[in-house]
Amino acid sequence: MQRLIECVPNFSDGRDEDVIRQITSVVETVDGVRLLDVDAGAATNRTVVTFVGEPEPVIEAAVRLAARCAELIDMSRQTGEHPRFGGLDVCPLVPVSGVSMDETIEHARTLARRLGDEVGLTVYCYEKAAMRPGRRNLADVRAGEYEALAQRLADPDWAPDFGPSSFQPRTGATAVGARDFLVAYNVNLNTTSTRRANAIAFDVREKGRIKRAGNPLTGEIVRDDAGEPVWLPGSLKCVKGIGWFIEEYGVAQISMNLTDISVTPIHVAFDEVCRCAAARGIRVTGSEMVGMVPLAAMLDAGRHYLRRQQRSLGVSDGELVKIAVRTLGLDELSPFDPQKKIIEYAVADTSRRRLVDLSVQAFTEETASESVAPGGGSIAAALGAFGAALGTMVANLSSHKRGWDERWEEFSAVAEQGKAFHVELLALVDRDTDAFNEVMAAFGLPKDSDEERAARSAAIQAATLGAARVPLRVMEVAVASMDVARAMAQSGLAASASDAGVAALCARSAVLGAALNVRINAKDLKDRAAAAELTESAAALVAEAQRREAEILALVESKLA
Repeated sequence: MQRLIECVPNFSDGRDEDVIRQITSVVETVDGVRLLDVDAGAATNRTVVTFVGEPEPVIEAAVRLAARCAELIDMSRQTGEHPRFGGLDVCPLVPVSGVSMDETIEHARTLARRLGDEVGLTVYCYEKAAMRPGRRNLADVRAGEYEALAQRLADPDWAPDFGPSSFQPRTGATAVGARDFLVAYNVNLNTTSTRRANAIAFDVREKGRIKRAGNPLTGEIVRDDAGEPVWLPGSLKCVKGIGWFIEEYGVAQISMNLTDISVTPIHVAFDEVCRCAAARGIRVTGSEMVGMVPLAAMLDAGRHYLRRQQRSLGVSDGELVKIAVRTLGLDELSPFDPQKKIIEYAVADTSRRRLVDLSVQAFTEETASESVAPGGGSIAAALGAFGAALGTMVANLSSHKRGWDERWEEFSAVAEQGKAFHVELLALVDRDTDAFNEVMAAFGLPKDSDEERAARSAAIQAATLGAARVPLRVMEVAVASMDVARAMAQSGLAASASDAGVAALCARSAVLGAALNVRINAKDLKDRAAAAELTESAAALVAEAQRREAEILALVESKLA
């Protein structure tokens, strides 16, 4: 697994396009770092940048960005709606893949040290990278913002973790952290009132609001035995929020940080803001994603809203994302491009030519060409994917049939099962060709010495074993997908019984075709025990596919009579 971390620096200029371009362009000067998103806000006068890469290049890119911020942003002249205390205000690191949180914490502290030593910034470590008690929460670290920074730095308890302890009027201070994936999410309201927006924010955010006796706005603050204000918690866990007015759009917003979307997902936050806004006579008109969002969060939202409509959830990821964008109103203020805003799509390797990205015609012509790949294994996987997709189609159609409303969940569950099968089989289309190419690469290894010949032979055997296991997996998934075809032949939409039959035929053909690929690779294995195990498993799967095919076709025939 590739070692990837995400860096999400927020700097205090969202208005000067030339300054924003100069700052963000330095990220792309570091090899191995991909700049994913630049989200500038004029009213907040703040830009949120997202880039990813392996830890060391990401740290270098962050240092270069910080140095450019120090050159181009003068905090003594900066104003904006968003809380801030520095030119490079915050710079969190987030583990994406192949990197633990403990490792990310160390990388964050390395970055913080470099920002202090090399750029001369006053740096505080926060969230999971915090080095002192009371500095975990960003709001505590940034309390009083830039205007109170000189006074705070005079207090020894607020000496920075790295960099100068004296007040730096031009650069202010920077918070560097390590955290889990945070979603910065704003909900738009049909009001211009910041006070009313704040009231809704206090309703939902975990911190809530200060308790008052009598009138909740003007009543006397209720205090505990220690004389501290008593807080009434809000309705959403792991949510920070404030209300503000965005002049460029002429609307008030609830600006939220969802710090753990496994606890409070995006759609839950949106629905709760809708509920609390309605209780105050205000309507939510849409929402805005600041920076990037994980694909899983969008898929969960899509499923949530389809479930509320009592519609099948077994649709494509693209359709789920589309439902989420429409329902959440993510394109109300500006276009929401999934390829740029969803992190998995943005980091995908688009330079690699995948077979499954070709049109049906192009895939067919590529198969027919003089190239030895794609071959029978990839075609078998494609056949299996078509079969699983047909079964899924029947389930989706059945879930929407008039008069079967009470059965929608039954068919939706089958459709989701079918989707999982055809998604894996599509992935196996390219995996089979990759496995063949790995065999060819092993044969191309040098063989001039005994050591090279031994290494080449071992590589050929390992690649051949892999090339046999891929079609075996095609067989396993294709056989499992026949459960969907059988269920739909038996209880699905009668008018689509023939489609369930074709699904079974495709699955059976996929199994028989993939079995040939298992056998042709197994015969070249020196490990005869492994070869025997592969061929015996393949034979059992062929027999099972043929048995299931006969059963499904009998059900289909009964519907066609």
